[in-house]
Amino acid sequence: MPIADDAESFAAAGSRTGVLVSHGFTGSPKSMRPWAEHLAAAGYTVELPRLPGHGTSWQEMNKTRWQDWYAELTRVLADLQERCDQVFVMGLSMGGSLSLRLAEEYPDLAGVVIVNAAVHTERPDRFVLPVLRHVVPAFPGITNDIKKPGVDEGGYSKIPLQAAYSLTKLWEAVKTDIADVHQPLLIFRSAEDHVVEASNTEWILDHVSSEDVVFIELENSYHVATLDYDAPLIFTESVDFIERVLASRA
Repeated sequence: MPIADDAESFAAAGSRTGVLVSHGFTGSPKSMRPWAEHLAAAGYTVELPRLPGHGTSWQEMNKTRWQDWYAELTRVLADLQERCDQVFVMGLSMGGSLSLRLAEEYPDLAGVVIVNAAVHTERPDRFVLPVLRHVVPAFPGITNDIKKPGVDEGGYSKIPLQAAYSLTKLWEAVKTDIADVHQPLLIFRSAEDHVVEASNTEWILDHVSSEDVVFIELENSYHVATLDYDAPLIFTESVDFIERVLASRA
């Protein structure tokens, strides 16, 4: 199936420090490309894969499950670990959820950076999703929650419900093992987010085992902060975080 414009995976060779970057639910690498490019310009080895079912059509995504998205990240992570001495993981929204899952299962990861990560939803339709997914294929989309005008993240116009239900199972897995997250953690949360509720970040902060935790609130961005006004802050702070963690490990 054809891949949408600017939805291709991105990779850049660099130092022995690797960074695995993950996009969000119904999105694509387009939403993370500027961040990945900034990390590459800083000299790191960077991988930003296109997750299965993303960047093509919502109908194709409805055939995929969270295990498929996670398997692609673990495949890329294994390749990075062969080429690098230490690897950081970073993600937006569902990409943040997947990054936390990686941290739970790969304790040797050097650090984690998440932006508006989700581990649950407060949407009232969550209660009927287990049944409704068998009747209705999709809901209206939740893309382009971006304060900056004229910016398009390239997400789907619809939420595929089979995939959305599987996303809730990812959240369950992350929550079950959240105490296994002990790596240094940098968390960004937009002060105004119309997709992921603030209670998600609060829950993560309350339940991780990490001793090195930095929280930064983004004052001038909505959900897709990696393409919004605060994107430069995310980029510079993530590089500073990597350098500080590497210095402490040395």
